Amino acid sequence: MEVRRVAVGAVVALPFLLGAAAGAPGAAEDVAFRFSDTDVVESSGLVVLEGPAAGGLVVTTNDSGDSGRVFAVDPDTGDTVGVTSWAGDPVDVEALAPAGPGHVWVGDIGDNARARDSVEVLRVPVGRGDRSVTPESYELVYPEGAGDAEALLADPLTGRLLVVTKGVFAGTAYAAPLQLRADRPNRLVEVGDAPGLVTDATFLPGGGGVVMRTYSHAHLVAFPSWAPVSSWELPQQDQGEGIALAGRRLLVSTEGARSQVLEVDLPPAARTTALQSPAWTALRWLAAATGRPLPA
Repeated sequence: MEVRRVAVGAVVALPFLLGAAAGAPGAAEDVAFRFSDTDVVESSGLVVLEGPAAGGLVVTTNDSGDSGRVFAVDPDTGDTVGVTSWAGDPVDVEALAPAGPGHVWVGDIGDNARARDSVEVLRVPVGRGDRSVTPESYELVYPEGAGDAEALLADPLTGRLLVVTKGVFAGTAYAAPLQLRADRPNRLVEVGDAPGLVTDATFLPGGGGVVMRTYSHAHLVAFPSWAPVSSWELPQQDQGEGIALAGRRLLVSTEGARSQVLEVDLPPAARTTALQSPAWTALRWLAAATGRPLPA
């Protein structure tokens, strides 16, 4: 089974690698901010909080080895303005995903040795001010044994969680049950293929596309087909681990104390993919029915 998966992985990875090698232009980059908090030493996940109450705060978490906590950061200054902590030490937190207003999903989904019987996701409140909480937690299990993952997604239309594993040659996208159960393990279902070495991922607006990042490249796929659309080179970072959507640009982060978070452009293909989503289809229908223009 492992030999077959490696062989298949090389085939799956080929369109992603060809897209990157075909000369897709690198994205224009700017420094969005720098983490000023010396407790943020291994930024591994990234989420931009949406909505007026959130104030555009950016949430991040440290890689494995830290206590249970996430940091809310003001992108105008790079300063930490809130820390949410909880009891118990995580095994290997690697990712964040949006979880509704004022909340994020924390993905304790790392498993380098592929030795865990299950992994865990927690729904954690975040925002300005420090707080200690007892978060909702849910156990996830893979259909074919343990897997190592660093990317967690939440479908913006349904809220359904997705996990992307971090294979060397290729990864796999799995979907959790739409309704998670806290009283028993939630079995993941394979739904798509991914490139190798995915360290984070984010949905595009409307849910019609997903951008997955590796240490060096970004890969855009259509959702829910997971068909490759475009690949492009990301700015060089020491160990690029985080990616999040901020308006019409991407934020990308790296491990390291006082590290910079960079802002990069999306390729033109991203807008086309986003406009194919069910949400945008509904908006186009509404615009046609009311005679009002679509959002720019």
